[in-house]
Amino acid sequence: MVTEVRHDDWPDEDVLIAGVELGGTKCICSLADASGDVRAQETVATTSPDETLAAIERILIGWQQSHAFERLGVASFGPVDLDAGSATWGYITATPKGGWIRTDVGRRLGAAVGVRPAFDTDVNSAALAEMRWGAGRGLKDFAYITVGTGVGVGLIVNGSPTRGFAHGELGHVRVARHPDDRFTGACPFHGDCVEGLASGSALNARLSGRAFADVTGEDPIWTAVAWTLAQLCHVIVCAAAPRRIAVGGGVVERQPHLIPVIEMMLRDSLAGYMPLPEGKLVISPGLGSRAGQLGPIALALDENLGRPPVRGF
Repeated sequence: MVTEVRHDDWPDEDVLIAGVELGGTKCICSLADASGDVRAQETVATTSPDETLAAIERILIGWQQSHAFERLGVASFGPVDLDAGSATWGYITATPKGGWIRTDVGRRLGAAVGVRPAFDTDVNSAALAEMRWGAGRGLKDFAYITVGTGVGVGLIVNGSPTRGFAHGELGHVRVARHPDDRFTGACPFHGDCVEGLASGSALNARLSGRAFADVTGEDPIWTAVAWTLAQLCHVIVCAAAPRRIAVGGGVVERQPHLIPVIEMMLRDSLAGYMPLPEGKLVISPGLGSRAGQLGPIALALDENLGRPPVRGF
């Protein structure tokens, strides 16, 4: 566990918000004010649900006792249950993460500190953070794509994350393959969906033993990755017409040259059919890797999102 405290002074009048970002390898707990200024932060390894959530509970209880935060946001890997009328609201439902299927996250963490939590996916929450403090400021229609171990999309339409019978899983859409791409795909559910073609896990499979350090920016492997992500952007533009699409995550952060290539391939793919906004449509996240950490803080700050009247709170 790693602890970082950025401030020694804690003004009594500050409204403090606790946020928890649950990831597949680590969970980041943050205590921040309404401006997104992080006052304290702790990292917990993602192991078993009981071990991980118990460690997070201890952190939150300590912060509640010392600083009495008023709001709590929880952003989780998924899929998760976001239906306020469901008995499993706040649960992780189906996931390839071993042992985490049907794990109560939202209710459990909220009950530990007696605060009704705002709960959503990690990518939706990161998109809200970008809209509040980063690349999506001033916009109501925005998309955030993260390309890491998997591929996730936070899609915000008219100011709110999209909702239906469940949250979207755009990283698992099937798209047109690059004509020269012969890779069969690595998604255990869908084979050659976007995640199966362009995620970090897919890249590991594509490299067949080669180390990432040996892959230069000119390697032809990036053509297939950029093409796949451009096709994902094509789907997003045609479905929701966001005014901006931020593409981040570990894979793209290490290969920033992909951003303009994705934009070029997207425009070629759309072939002038839709009038796009002026300027760049595909950009890097303004918050960089901090989008995920600030996501649950942004989620908790919005009274209209992720905070349904759930029994027990």
